[in-house]
Amino acid sequence: MADKVQIREVGMRDGLQSIADILPTETKLAWLDAEYAAGVRAIEVSSFVPPKLLPQLADAEAVVRHALTLPGLVVSALIPNSRGAERGLALGVHEMNFVLSVSDGHNRSNVRRGTDESIEDFRRVVELCREQGGPNRPRINCGLATAFGCTIEGDVDEDRVRRIANQVAEAGADGILLADTVGYGQPAAIGRVFRKIIADVAPLPVTAHFHDTRGLGLANVLAAFAAGCTAFDASLGGLGGCPYAPGATGNIVLEDTVFMFEAMGIATGIDIERLDAVRELVARALPDVTLYGAIAKAGLPRNFHPVARAA
Repeated sequence: MADKVQIREVGMRDGLQSIADILPTETKLAWLDAEYAAGVRAIEVSSFVPPKLLPQLADAEAVVRHALTLPGLVVSALIPNSRGAERGLALGVHEMNFVLSVSDGHNRSNVRRGTDESIEDFRRVVELCREQGGPNRPRINCGLATAFGCTIEGDVDEDRVRRIANQVAEAGADGILLADTVGYGQPAAIGRVFRKIIADVAPLPVTAHFHDTRGLGLANVLAAFAAGCTAFDASLGGLGGCPYAPGATGNIVLEDTVFMFEAMGIATGIDIERLDAVRELVARALPDVTLYGAIAKAGLPRNFHPVARAA
C-alpha cells in the first residue's frame, strides 16, 4: 500500500452548490487561505456553470484568480460543457473536472442529455483544450457520477461503469474520478470496481469521490485505498450533495478522512488541528448549515501522532 495520499477539498464547490445562503466572496477567499495554511494542496474551488443556475458560484472567476496566487496549490473547477471549458482556459485553472453520470436517467436529470451524448461532449472538450490550451493546458479529468448506484434508476451495472471509464480514457482524459454520488456504494463493490478500472486505465490516476449517505463513506475510502486508489475528494464538515440527486447528502468529512489516514501512518500533508480554525470560519459564516464530523465532536485521541509533514 502507498505511504501517502492526496485529499482534495471539494466543499467550496460541491459543498456550497446546494446551499441557498450566498457565502460572500471574501469569506470564500478566507476559507481558501486558511485551508492552504493547514497544508491542503488540492482544492476544487468552484464550477463554471451559468450564474443564473447556481448563484452561489457566480463569483467563480474571482475565487479562481485568488486561488491561483497560492504557490503549489492545484486549483480545479467543475465544467459542465465546452463553454465551461472556455472559461477555465481563459483563467488558467490547473484542472477541469467534466462530470457525466453512468446512470442515463441521472444524466438526463442533471444535464438534460443522455450519457452517450455527454461522452461525445467530453471528446469535444478534450479537443478544445488541446487546440487552445497550448503546452501548459489544464488537465482534463472526467468524473463518473452515480458509479455505484442511482436514486433514479437503482442499481448501476459494474460492467457499464468499466466500459464508460475506458471510453473516456480513450477520449483523452488525464484522470478519472469515480463518484458514489448518492451513497449507494459498499466496500465490496467499491473494491471490485476500483481494482478493475485502475488496471484498465493505468497509468491514468483514478480519484474517489464518496458521499456518506448511509454511513459507509470511510469504509469505502479504505476499500478504494486497498484497491490502489491514492486520491480522494472530501469536504470540510461533510458539506455537499448533488442538487439533482434525490436523497443525496454530504461528502465524506475532510477532517475525519485526514485523521483516519494520519492515524494509520499514511501521510496527507494536512494539519488536522489547523482545520479546526477553518471549520470555525465556515460555521460562523453559515450558522444555519449543519457541519458533520466525528473528530469535531469527540476531539483527537490522546495518543494521536500525525505523520510528520515533508519539509
